[in-house]
Amino acid sequence: MDLRLGAHLFDYSFVVLYLLLVLCIGMVTRRKVKTSEDFFLSGRSLPAWICALAFLSANIGAVELIGMAASGSQYGLPTVHYYWVGAVPAMVFLGLVMMPFYYGSRVRSVPEYLRLRFDRPTHLYQSVIFSIATILVAGINLFALALLINVLIGLPLWMSIIIAAGVVLIYTVAGGLTATMYNEVLQFLLIVAVLAPLTIGGLARVGGVTGLINTLNESQVLGPNGLSVWGGTGLSNTTNPYGNWIALLLGMGFVNSFGYWTTNFTEVQRALSAKDMRNARLTPILAAIPKMLLPIIIIVPGLIAAVLVPELHTGELSHNEAFPALMASVLPHGLLGLALAGLIAAFMAGMAANVSAFNTVVTYDIWETYVRPNQKDTYYIKIGRRLTIIGVLIAVGTAFIAARFNNLQDYTQMLQSIFNAPLFATFILGMFWKRMSPQAGLWGLIAGSAGAGYIQIGYSMGHLSFNSSQAASFTASGIAFIADVLVSVLVTYMGKAKPLEELDGLVWGRVNMDIQGARPAPDLLEGRLKEERERLVTGEKLKWWENPLVLGMGVLFVCTLFNIVL
Repeated sequence: MDLRLGAHLFDYSFVVLYLLLVLCIGMVTRRKVKTSEDFFLSGRSLPAWICALAFLSANIGAVELIGMAASGSQYGLPTVHYYWVGAVPAMVFLGLVMMPFYYGSRVRSVPEYLRLRFDRPTHLYQSVIFSIATILVAGINLFALALLINVLIGLPLWMSIIIAAGVVLIYTVAGGLTATMYNEVLQFLLIVAVLAPLTIGGLARVGGVTGLINTLNESQVLGPNGLSVWGGTGLSNTTNPYGNWIALLLGMGFVNSFGYWTTNFTEVQRALSAKDMRNARLTPILAAIPKMLLPIIIIVPGLIAAVLVPELHTGELSHNEAFPALMASVLPHGLLGLALAGLIAAFMAGMAANVSAFNTVVTYDIWETYVRPNQKDTYYIKIGRRLTIIGVLIAVGTAFIAARFNNLQDYTQMLQSIFNAPLFATFILGMFWKRMSPQAGLWGLIAGSAGAGYIQIGYSMGHLSFNSSQAASFTASGIAFIADVLVSVLVTYMGKAKPLEELDGLVWGRVNMDIQGARPAPDLLEGRLKEERERLVTGEKLKWWENPLVLGMGVLFVCTLFNIVL
């Protein structure tokens, strides 16, 4: 099947205009960068709605579009578990429970919290591990963008990678996180403007929702559970590609999901840029609302591609090509250009988010802490910009690693089981168990990654059997979590805990003292800083959509309904 767009000059004008606008935003926001906090955290000055859209857009990269559409065309409706089980609950938990720790302690990154809670070896280890993982994920987004350009336009893969990397490099170096986040807001709006007509046009081609369901039922290209979200998840007869319900709820819904959304600095960085505690807590909760609805315009196109692009099931095309194949088949001229600009926007957003997180962690957590401390603020801005260049160059190399995988979602889940699952276990224990010793943080992380690695290697070598590589990753995540907890408990009882006064604002129940000159930590029971408590005293009431607890509970209720109905 020839996927070339055959686009006209009019189509390419959309792409050129979009790229020029992105670069202009980078140049304009450069003027606002005065301090390192401006460059790395947008000066902690942004409202919740901007942070929320940037939070969501940072996640809608290659994995979300190419990977989820690929899984939709390969596995069907069970892919929605990544949203309603594997995302929304964890996003609400981040806003209600964990943001008070992050924002209240005034840490500048997730690894910095580990330094305060545990010790420097734990901090250094996780900083290095996070930097590696982030650049690997940046490579996924870069490869997906290059693949899109290569397939639809015909540019060589290597040239596509260099062009895409160059644009991201320019605006990230110029404007830092502020430029990245404003571009992410623009990119999210453009993505929705593209995916909606693609979904509508695709449904029209297959006879609407009813025609799509009937065709898939007749062809059985998705297997017996392709149109059933929870079908085949029983313990005795597991035929669901994502495993049984225990693996789904514990592996995807708890360990993988919470490990990603609550500890991945690429996402948390957007909430840390909010102007106050309430806006920081609202950021992931507001982002969860459109997140629940994204399957309509991301997974449904994958189902449509399973019908309109039979080459996906003969091996002529990989499932990674489901999305561009559907674009080439459905969209007319004009919309093709807008769609191409939208997909470029999505992949650039994902890559830029990872690169900005990489330069922040390496600058603050490695360079400033262990290599060149106590330098002028302008020095660290220069280091951050240089690290942005280095990060993009390394991502060019890791893009070719991603090219080896037929389904990018498989690769992403493998990385999360090794890097994110152990980190979540350490965070949960560290935040809620005051007794956990500093040494336990390091050894728990190492044990967790080793456990996940054992499962992944065993599966790849054929020694372990699972329904799919993603089921293997969910199992690996569970093993990583258990190994981390067991080793952490063992090491804790062999060592000595930190004095309680050093844990103020870092663990549950120790919340009322100042941390290293920062403003007072929040009252975790209410999740508000001093100015928010004063609002209650004066009688000023928040509207329901301004209250993190009320909004968060509402989001969870709606998400639960979605799972029950479908």
